[in-house]
Amino acid sequence: MAKKRLKEHQINRDWCKGCGICVQFCPRQVLELDREDKVAAIRPENCICCNLCEIRCPDLAIEIIVDKEKDND
Repeated sequence: MAKKRLKEHQINRDWCKGCGICVQFCPRQVLELDREDKVAAIRPENCICCNLCEIRCPDLAIEIIVDKEKDND
């Protein structure tokens, strides 16, 4: 089975209205609102690729891009 590994958080800042829903749903506190009240991936190294931010964003402003790695088992 392939494991997901984060490649990038693709954030469309023009679509983000700064509601903070994605920030609240992130289990690893990866996302925060910046000075412009737009979402930013502050701690991408903590991301577990659960996709909750992408799923819950009402503006479709976040996409999680992953690389798939093979298991070494």
